[in-house]
Amino acid sequence: MGFLSVSTHKGLVYRQGLLLVVSLLNFWSQPTVARLIVESNDAMEQMNVVLRVRNPPRNVKAFLWYRGSEVDSYNNIAYLSIVQGNYIRGPPGAQAIVNGDGSLVLKNVSKEDTGVYTLVIQLQGCQKIIACATLDVYSRVRAPTLLASKTIVTENNDSVVMSCDTNHDDIQWFFNYSSLQYKERIKLSYDHRNLTIDPVLRWDAGDYQCKASNPRNSAKSAPLKLDVKFQ
Repeated sequence: MGFLSVSTHKGLVYRQGLLLVVSLLNFWSQPTVARLIVESNDAMEQMNVVLRVRNPPRNVKAFLWYRGSEVDSYNNIAYLSIVQGNYIRGPPGAQAIVNGDGSLVLKNVSKEDTGVYTLVIQLQGCQKIIACATLDVYSRVRAPTLLASKTIVTENNDSVVMSCDTNHDDIQWFFNYSSLQYKERIKLSYDHRNLTIDPVLRWDAGDYQCKASNPRNSAKSAPLKLDVKFQ
């Protein structure tokens, strides 16, 4: 059996060290590939809205958008094919169009457009990328109407119930233009539509309002004045 000389052993260690350094340099220099992102969105009725695509791949043959989570030809609402650098969009007369980066533009949306949208990206060859986004469409909040069982009451003798008439569920109450502070005798119904003050005290006199909101807009009622008589 032969033996490695000291110089030969040192040469092997040196070459192995070089290989390790080259491997590390190759690892550190690998380009970072940005992750595809399809952004969900919300909008008011009768607006145009974009479901934006971030970091689309480069070797794209087509972007196809579908209404819902099922990839089915009946659910296809818009597409963009890229043929030799030319863009072919469809289907003709569609409510939606696809931008060059794959983003979906929906025109004049209504509440019925709320839901899931699925994007299929066809790449060169047989590869596909599938991603989803959601759209929430909100109606415009009309100013609530504030009603009261009484507007002139007597301290310690009367109670009052105020009702906020609105087409939305997110309701806040205000007293003299600041958020109403609730107490044992000042209570809201479970749906926040009715405010009960029982009994009424002199410092309850003033202006009351309710505000209805959704994530896109809000509206306040006109002030309702409560007059409290006391001895």
